[in-house]
Amino acid sequence: MFTGIVEELGVVEALVDQGDAIRLTVRGPHVTLDAGLGDSIAVNGCCLTVAERDQETFTADVMRETLDKTSLGVLAVGDRVNLERAVTPQTRLGGHIVQGHVDGTGTVVSRTPSEHWEVVEVSLPADIARYVVAKGSITVDGISLTVVEVRPESFTVSLIPETLARTTLGTKQPGEPVNLEVDVIAKYVERLLTPSAEDRP
Repeated sequence: MFTGIVEELGVVEALVDQGDAIRLTVRGPHVTLDAGLGDSIAVNGCCLTVAERDQETFTADVMRETLDKTSLGVLAVGDRVNLERAVTPQTRLGGHIVQGHVDGTGTVVSRTPSEHWEVVEVSLPADIARYVVAKGSITVDGISLTVVEVRPESFTVSLIPETLARTTLGTKQPGEPVNLEVDVIAKYVERLLTPSAEDRP
């Protein structure tokens, strides 16, 4: 589990194509410092398992399912990625509950700069739109954000200078893909309110 508070901007060091998977190596000295084999690190919001590590890099195996359903499949060597280690019982929950299980991908639609913040519009897949509400939480490339406005096919978020400086959303341009994870609590509520087959007349 994660909180959506990005700890470090990492850099893709290597991508090894294995046909139905890739081995992804990322440079991230901060998140690698205390990482052990089998630990979880979120890369652009995708929960990955550390398979190898050294002083400054870690390597993870990314299966075809993940490549097909997230933006990790379009990564290239040199790309910057958002990194966050899994939470511990002592971690402050600075964002919201994030599983690292991407629900879908969107694209940056537009950026509207202001003097002290920037509004970013992101396309919203129809199959997860019902879980997104104004002033609710959403994870974009692993970043816990508050939804400003929900539109028919998109939503907006307002980014403070800290987010612009410390995450990939500071440089993502219109047309570029982002990973989206909706608030898991909304999915549980929907499930609880949907009658099961046994409850139906």
